[in-house]
Amino acid sequence: MTSKLVKNGVAVAMLMALMGILSTNIGHAEDGDGHDDHSEEGHNDEEHSEEGLTLSEEERRAAGIVLQTVTKQVVSKRTRVPGEVQANGYKTAKIAPRITAQVVTRHATLGQHIAQGESLVTLSSVEMADAQGELIVADQEWKRVQTLGKEVLSGRRYTEAEVNRQRAMAKVLAYGMSRQEVNRLIAADDASLATGEFSVIAPLNGTILLENFVIGELIEPGHVLFEISDESTLWVEARVSGESIGSIDQQTTVRISPDQKTWRDAAVIQLSHRLNEATRTQAVRIEFDNADDWLHAGQFVDVELSAPGSEEKLAVPAEAIVLMKGDSVVFKLEEGDEIHPEEVKVGRSFGDDREILSGISEGERIAVKGAFHLKSLLLKSELGEGHAH
Repeated sequence: MTSKLVKNGVAVAMLMALMGILSTNIGHAEDGDGHDDHSEEGHNDEEHSEEGLTLSEEERRAAGIVLQTVTKQVVSKRTRVPGEVQANGYKTAKIAPRITAQVVTRHATLGQHIAQGESLVTLSSVEMADAQGELIVADQEWKRVQTLGKEVLSGRRYTEAEVNRQRAMAKVLAYGMSRQEVNRLIAADDASLATGEFSVIAPLNGTILLENFVIGELIEPGHVLFEISDESTLWVEARVSGESIGSIDQQTTVRISPDQKTWRDAAVIQLSHRLNEATRTQAVRIEFDNADDWLHAGQFVDVELSAPGSEEKLAVPAEAIVLMKGDSVVFKLEEGDEIHPEEVKVGRSFGDDREILSGISEGERIAVKGAFHLKSLLLKSELGEGHAH
């Protein structure tokens, strides 16, 4: 009996000792987890910042970030606005028949360079056939009257014959026959040539910008068959705000670019005298030399207008400004290598620079290169995906 009690006492003591060891280990494990959590939390506090970034000079240099002191600049009175290339309206023609006619033969195609007087298309018309027949009859009568002379014929008949011929000739010319075709028809003196066919010829040198028909189509008067334009000079229409239009005239220096890399000089040739009611802008017509086929109607370009004179403005490179949450910001260097986004109000464009109306002051240092990289780092930092230094 005594032996059993001893054995039971030893077993209980051993069990209690084992439970104490387990309790101690669990306590240490919990203490360790708590330490790790605290360490990680402290690490996050050091690495992440909701307001800005901390980058050493070496890190900035490696990332291609360039800082520059904000200063006032003497700038010309420049305005940069979008523009659209247009055909030169004074060197453009739309070709349409004046009578109902059917397309017989095509002689020119879209994009082709055509010379003045070249045939574009052959048409056939019943009205033209009648007019051609009348001209042949009138011309024969006129020749007969001329042969007889005024001494034999009355003055009335002589005059009527001459007037009828002129009227018949004017009619075929008005219907669309060329002067050369009329002369050939009269010289042939053959009634069988009054078929109603006639050619539509190019009224100027240029490029065919539009064609709008198929062979065999019956064309109504006024239907545009071709549009031809001399593209050696083209127009650009730009719209300028009312506050800027007062400084623009035909002495204003202008240049245009389709890609903001290649620029070409141009000239203001006309200013509209009416504001657009919706946009409150005024149209400026600009002309430029396009002899090398540089641009084509319908393209969009940047237009930079520089008025005489200059002014001093707080301006920074356009690439220093980025959009964040719908606001324009620049990245400003603070003490201790800290870089913070600063909201700015942007004004006019001066070439590749933008006017700063508020948000930063002269003498402060901002990132003029690498702003998009800084924006990316800041967004990652706020999402907890990177480090804010």
